[in-house]
Amino acid sequence: MSSFQSPARQSPASRSVFGAPCWVSLSTYDLSVAEEFYHAVLGWEWHTGAMGDQYRFASVHGMPVAGVSAAKSIGQTSVAWTPFFAASSANETVARSHERGGTTAVGPLSFPPGRAALLADRDGAVFGIWEGALVAGWEEWRRAAPAFVALHTRNAFDAAIFYGEVLGWATGAPEACDVQYEDEEVVLRSRGEIVARIHSGAVESAPDPAIRPRWEVHFSVTDVEACAEAAAANGGKVVHGPDGSAEAVLCDPDGARFAVNSHARTG
Repeated sequence: MSSFQSPARQSPASRSVFGAPCWVSLSTYDLSVAEEFYHAVLGWEWHTGAMGDQYRFASVHGMPVAGVSAAKSIGQTSVAWTPFFAASSANETVARSHERGGTTAVGPLSFPPGRAALLADRDGAVFGIWEGALVAGWEEWRRAAPAFVALHTRNAFDAAIFYGEVLGWATGAPEACDVQYEDEEVVLRSRGEIVARIHSGAVESAPDPAIRPRWEVHFSVTDVEACAEAAAANGGKVVHGPDGSAEAVLCDPDGARFAVNSHARTG
């Protein structure tokens, strides 16, 4: 694999985006299997960077869009896609999470030129925070692959209060995210564009992890049907959809769930 500069090194000018999703990362058991699967399904190219062979960067037309790591190398023992939210201070964000009933799985740890932590909200949904320079061209990164992230949780309003207080949503500051309640879901906007949705209805004690509170990453694609077919043909599976719709939920070979959406669904 070719050498690749960490996306975090590329744009110090993007530090003004706080509280919004700024990166997505996959923890998996087999890096090579994951690379082959996502190349087949989403067309991603893979590169190593400053974090070494245990963390790989995916790119689309040269734009870094996601990362993948061996599950145990970052303290996780299960496979999952995790959204990371931009934070002005990792230490302060972790402290605010603890004060409101959240927990910390990993960190904050230094990954020059920034710091990261893996947290869980008070209903158990896992998310990450990143303090430092962001991906070059935040809007371009979001459109290159991740369309938005969705939280399926016990109570959307209660979750919005937790994340709002922890991540600084709706503070009135120019860089802060805007939060609104629309059509029985909470919608998060950054710079006027939808970047996250929060839905009620998840069950904390459900035996099926797919029903428990969780973040789900949605990737923007041009052909949902083709992605679903490629997933099934390359060791993954189709959880539901597309059946002619603009969305499908898929699983990779190690069981990590993610969604693909047509471009029309990104906002």
